[in-house]
Parts: sequence; C-alpha cells; structure tokens
Amino acid sequence: MSSRHPTPEQIRIQDVLTALGNAKRLAIVRVLDRGGEHTCGSLIGDVSKSTMTHHWRVLRDSGVIWQRPSGRENLLSLRREDLDRRYPGLLDSVLVGARTDEESEEEGERGK
Repeated sequence: MSSRHPTPEQIRIQDVLTALGNAKRLAIVRVLDRGGEHTCGSLIGDVSKSTMTHHWRVLRDSGVIWQRPSGRENLLSLRREDLDRRYPGLLDSVLVGARTDEESEEEGERGK
C-alpha cells in the first residue's frame, strides 16, 4: 500500500477492516460520516500528537479518509463514495453496528 491515498482500485478490505477495528478510529469515522471536512485537532481529544498521526495514517493509507493540507492544519473527510462503490453496504453496516454497541453499553450503564 502506498504511503498516501490509495486509488479506489487499491483499497483492500483487510486494510479497511483493520482501520475500522480500532475504537478511536471508528469514532473518528462516525464523526466524519456526518459530512464535511474536519481538522485533525477537532476529532480526538486527550491523545498525543504521535498517536493521532498514527490514526490518521492508518485511516488514510487504508482508503477510509481523505487528508489534505490547509495552511497549518490537515483537513479530513470520509471517502464514502469510494468505499460504497468498492464494498457496497460495508460502511453502513459497520456504523450501524457501532451505534448498536454504544446503545447497548449505555443501557448497561443505566442498569447498574
């Protein structure tokens, strides 16, 4: 895989699933799925810069996000069209599963 954005044909399912299999990266994707571009610093709090850089690299190199420089920041956006074309329904299924898990955890916390 390249060290930058893969073309849609270069996106591989194992890389996408690895990227989405991390809770922090999945949380980032959930925010990006709402649309628009976001600065790197607006997506993860209380995480070291090196850890954030790692998460951005995994998401970018797997083909899950676009990352583009804008002044002193990088702007991130979801590559939804490419992912939906390459793996129809995958992203929606993962995001629904994440929402379901979150709701189950919240219900469990209320039941304590």
